[in-house]
Amino acid sequence: MADYKAPLRDMRFVLNEVFEVSTLWAQLPALAEVVDEDTASAILEEAGKVMAGSIAPLNRSGDEEGCTWDNGAVKTPAGFPEAYQTYADGGWVGVGGDPQFGGMGMPKAISAQVEEMVNSANLSFGLYPMLTAGACLSINAHASEELKEKYLPNMYSGVWAGSMCLTEPHAGTDLGIIRTKAEPQADGSFKVSGTKIFITGGEHDLTENIIHLVLAKLPDAPAGPKGISLFLVPKFMVNADGSLGEQNALSCGSIEHKMGIKASATCVMNFDGATGWIVDAPNKGLAAMFTMMNYERLGVGIQGLALGERSYQNAVEYARDRIQSRAPTGPVAKDKAADPIIVHPDVRRMLLTMKSLNEGGRAFSSYVAMQLDTAKFSEDAVVRKRAEELVALLTPVAKAFLTDMALETTVHGQQIFGGHGFIREWGQEQLIRDCRITQIYEGTNGIQALDLVGRKVVGSGGAFYKHFAEEIKAFTDSADASLAEFVNPLKDAIANLELMTSDLLERAKANPNEVGAASVEYLHVFGYTAYAYMWALMARAALAKQDQDDFYVSKLGTARFFFARILPRIHSLTASVKAGSESLYLLDAAQF
Repeated sequence: MADYKAPLRDMRFVLNEVFEVSTLWAQLPALAEVVDEDTASAILEEAGKVMAGSIAPLNRSGDEEGCTWDNGAVKTPAGFPEAYQTYADGGWVGVGGDPQFGGMGMPKAISAQVEEMVNSANLSFGLYPMLTAGACLSINAHASEELKEKYLPNMYSGVWAGSMCLTEPHAGTDLGIIRTKAEPQADGSFKVSGTKIFITGGEHDLTENIIHLVLAKLPDAPAGPKGISLFLVPKFMVNADGSLGEQNALSCGSIEHKMGIKASATCVMNFDGATGWIVDAPNKGLAAMFTMMNYERLGVGIQGLALGERSYQNAVEYARDRIQSRAPTGPVAKDKAADPIIVHPDVRRMLLTMKSLNEGGRAFSSYVAMQLDTAKFSEDAVVRKRAEELVALLTPVAKAFLTDMALETTVHGQQIFGGHGFIREWGQEQLIRDCRITQIYEGTNGIQALDLVGRKVVGSGGAFYKHFAEEIKAFTDSADASLAEFVNPLKDAIANLELMTSDLLERAKANPNEVGAASVEYLHVFGYTAYAYMWALMARAALAKQDQDDFYVSKLGTARFFFARILPRIHSLTASVKAGSESLYLLDAAQF
């Protein structure tokens, strides 16, 4: 298995040459003072060293050992506590955190790259700081100043961790039917009681304290999602002077035995009258939790990208070294018994598929991150609103499409290894097992697709979609003739998506099943079209420099492969969307 190397050149290309992100930062006063191109480059360089040197070496050993549970206590694999300390000491937990409470204050466009690196290095490890960063985001956006001051500094510093406690044994996506209760107390606190399952990092030995964000219902709460409140519930009570007091009335009942991410503790958490404090107002908990969940959804998409990148790095090194048969055109390595398998058309097909999906995904996730930065920091209300609506539209695409493509990419990597890809010590099968959860948690990809079509496209009457379509059209209309080979298929793709969107909007008025029937295929057409836009932007940035560096030659070759071999997938998917919902309901339940 190849040693992990952070793809810093490609990250810099996307940020600096494709999107010229420092121009955006200069227009946002809150960012102009804290980050520029040189600062960003130094941060990413240092992050790459930490991930490759301290985190990546624990990936396989962590998978082999896994987490262990003993009478409520969870132990992470050997080396994890020390590596977490190194990670925390570097400030990486709070890289995007509010400087007022000790965060680094970096834009999402930077923290997204750091997230990719840590998850490529070791997804199980990366989940712990990811949940903490998400919890901090929700606390900072919705909690009282007192709670922020009491909890955020130690969370951003990595001294304390965070978790999100949503799912219950009987209630997964349908949070409106949760049973966890919160009883108000005379001192303004609440007693929280209930059981939560699938809680990532609910218990572990990496930090001194764990701060749980728990969804629960007040005694007089209205039924359904409108009756959900959010509570901050610490593992250990925090004294007035900031020191830790007695353990709260909560415990880890067990940990799950999983297909992958075995070094990440996935816990059953029992709250038995645990003391907590409300975050935001009563019955507003779902909105407060969605601040965290939407952060995590982009983060999960980046996890998929990260695993695809690691799979590609392993596979391309193997393909250059492994000799097997001769090239169809005759011997290439004439001094050897056979040629390296990278000469074979099918191996090249798989490698280029991986490369085009990874690099398209990196550009797309960075683009979404820039919209998040604009929505958060712009002082122009119109600009901010447009960015917010683009984020709403693109977040389900980022979560679902990146992770669906990641499974394809990790499987291709395994296939290139042949039989060795099925063997544990080569690492490829672990990437597939780890990747599989990314399509499931933070809302399954089917739910993401339903969110995209039902809420973001149909629900906005196409208004959110219009922002993205108009931006692409503006690009294609103004593109130089030298970009025709990329722009013309992009024009066709966005025209196809436009027609499909308007047709679906019309059909949904008459038949409520149409949205659910079309949603997954629609999201994939949207994803491939979005990647086509990203690849056209990257081709524009690379075209003028192709005589300077092989990096740009490689970028253009990969772009041409994407348009020739990957983008045409939209045609069969479009046909499926047009087929409608009728065929899904030809069988009664008993006939399946």
